[in-house]
Amino acid sequence: MIPAPYLLYLGHSTDFIGIKTSRGLATFRRHDCVGEFRHDDCALTLDLPRLTMTEGAAAGAKTLVLGIANSGGSMGEDLVQDAIAGLEAGMNIASGLHQRLRDEPRLVKLAESKGLQLFDVRDPPADLKVGNGYARPGHRLLTVGTDCSVGKMYATIALADAIKARGIKADFRATGQTGILIAGAGVPIDAVVADFISGGIEQLAPARDDNGWDLIEGQGSLFHPSFAGVSTGLLHGAQPEAIVMCHDPSREHMRGIPGRKLPSLKECLEANLQVARLTSPNVRAVGVCLNTSGLAPGQARDLCRITEAALGLPCTDPIAFGVDAIIDELLCTAPSALSTTASR
Repeated sequence: MIPAPYLLYLGHSTDFIGIKTSRGLATFRRHDCVGEFRHDDCALTLDLPRLTMTEGAAAGAKTLVLGIANSGGSMGEDLVQDAIAGLEAGMNIASGLHQRLRDEPRLVKLAESKGLQLFDVRDPPADLKVGNGYARPGHRLLTVGTDCSVGKMYATIALADAIKARGIKADFRATGQTGILIAGAGVPIDAVVADFISGGIEQLAPARDDNGWDLIEGQGSLFHPSFAGVSTGLLHGAQPEAIVMCHDPSREHMRGIPGRKLPSLKECLEANLQVARLTSPNVRAVGVCLNTSGLAPGQARDLCRITEAALGLPCTDPIAFGVDAIIDELLCTAPSALSTTASR
């Protein structure tokens, strides 16, 4: 376990989506966050006290969480220097980047000299096996998306909480660095060797016989050239009984690929259902979650209603409006209109 409380790192970030790990911890584990560290050129904030490294340690922070993400997950020299400052102040360091803290000799040497720890969150388990696709008992739902970073983790946690609120057992199964830091466990599926992706999810959400649900956090998108491989492996390993589509209506193009359009919701849903059927022939779509944070409340509700009418599925913003309508659809026995149509 990574020692709490945390000082959340924003550094020099200018991209709101790029601080998603720090933002996720500030949202779901705010009681464990003493403040945020950011440089003067960073205009972003999590509405936590702005602290220096020394102030963060004095406020009780045990770990500096490098909660940022960039393409390729690398550490620049400025990030290394800030991590050094965190160690000097007496804090452990946690990172979910692909480039490991343990591969930076300066950090390893300093941490050892001070009796502190380096936590590389994106380390997959060592005992993963190749997936087999055999049917296994249990209820599983997977969130999927039109793009990466469109709210799959937020939707998955909201769905898990809503099911538990109805007295049904449910577990959030984290597959990314932010989800793992929030849940305290999971499989960083984008760091798993390709042959073991589906097997990793079979291990993360094994057979269960308690009539409970595994809510599995999706990653990437079948339509994103950079990350479709991970999304495919997730669909096969999850063997979902149900999927929920996540989408950011303000997104103008695929993240990181200007000029590449996002698919329509209908096209994306049908593609995900088709791929999922390899290991889950009776999979069905049960809802759509929109990230409407950039819209006025009235506009957001109107867009949800329009989407519902177009797809024949409940549509909501899980943070603004909750997910009860999707849970109603999930727990009923009748398949949705889209699921019936897509299976013909």
